[in-house]
Amino acid sequence: MEFVRNKTLEKLKYDLVRDNIIKYEDLETAEQVAAAQNVNIGQVLISSGIITEDALLKFLENKLHIPYVNLDDYSLDKKCLSYINLNNAQKYKVIPLFKIEGILTVAMSDPLDLFAIDKIVEDAKCEIEPVISSENAVMKKIEEYYHSSSSVGQIFIDENKQKYDWREILNNEDLSSGMSDEYIQKIIRAILKQAISDDIHELFFEHVPNGLSVTFRKESQNISAGEIPAILVSAFIAKLKTLSNLDPTVSELPQLGKLSFKVEDIALIASISAFPTIHGERISIKIYKPPKQLAEIGMDSKKITTIRNAMQKPGIVLVCGSGLSGKTHLIYSILLDTAVENKNVMTIESITKYNLENVNQCELNEHIGFNLDKAMRFIEFQSPDILYFEGINTKEGLDYFTSLVFKDKTLITEFLAENIADLMKKLSISDFSMFKSMLSCLIFIHNKKSIEVFDKPALEKYFG
Repeated sequence: MEFVRNKTLEKLKYDLVRDNIIKYEDLETAEQVAAAQNVNIGQVLISSGIITEDALLKFLENKLHIPYVNLDDYSLDKKCLSYINLNNAQKYKVIPLFKIEGILTVAMSDPLDLFAIDKIVEDAKCEIEPVISSENAVMKKIEEYYHSSSSVGQIFIDENKQKYDWREILNNEDLSSGMSDEYIQKIIRAILKQAISDDIHELFFEHVPNGLSVTFRKESQNISAGEIPAILVSAFIAKLKTLSNLDPTVSELPQLGKLSFKVEDIALIASISAFPTIHGERISIKIYKPPKQLAEIGMDSKKITTIRNAMQKPGIVLVCGSGLSGKTHLIYSILLDTAVENKNVMTIESITKYNLENVNQCELNEHIGFNLDKAMRFIEFQSPDILYFEGINTKEGLDYFTSLVFKDKTLITEFLAENIADLMKKLSISDFSMFKSMLSCLIFIHNKKSIEVFDKPALEKYFG
């Protein structure tokens, strides 16, 4: 994750060594990785666990005598958004906080970027006073306060625009007469619509004394989104299961299904997991947006070329990131980019999220005995050139997956890791030694705007 840009770190990087905050050897390694991956040194230092984000920002505060501001719970003055347009806010990673006596205070991750400050002064036509914050926090505030629309003159969120709330549909009818199938479907659609509107990709329903709680999950945080009254719970669960091709009469066994729906003419797919608990079934929904072409997801051409080169030769392409970071979405984009008529591209997935052109997608079905073990024993008869395994949960599966490289297969899979340091720790386990040696490309998704790509030489330097 790119917390601090080069202009600040290049000036102060040796002070980190002189102050015994990091070792010189670590700095040298970080510089090599940064140069190989075309990313900045701050990104490498933090993501590899050499220094924490908080420690680095406090170091900069002391050296530059510029205050550090934690933006997580900070409410800025929205009137100040007019001083910096959305494009410049995103380009220079800066957001205005407040203006007092003609001085505009702005949060920046790179306070020594004089070009950025000159540009802001030119546009705002006032004196600027920078404070230090993490780039991640600045970008989150830009997402929160600025409007995503590119309409001319509309640069921040319209405060008069009413937030969509699914409970308005719930309250439109008398519950005593609101048990119709159409009414239940309206509630399901409304909840999914609000989830998409709020940029939520995971939500779940749990039994509570008064009914069924609706909870949205975003950035590892659970957000309460209301409750479905007890009188509607049975009908709601039965309808949701039916729409997802699950058996509404079964509640004692786990079930996994798929739901197709539309929000504002956008076709979406969601996986539905029903799991029995002592309080009743817990239902989890994960929403997947349609995949984009690889060239449209925001990576620079050098990273895309590295990925394409890795997909053209035997080896393992590993896509990593935290939960809901977009791993599957990126893999689908890579498969779309790679799938051509003269190659047999295949997948083995628990749920196929979208139909991919020129890709032979296989969906596991435990109910009829088509599990991962059986898929692995028969997939080679299909002679795949490129194969995507959704995930490997056993040592036997991992060994089999790795062995396919020796049969000239190109493999792609995903791995859950919160950061680079977490990934390095997991891959250091002896069970992964052969798997790690077969890696030809590693892609780490920090967030939508920060994706690292490591080719084979970089992997050998960075991970050993």
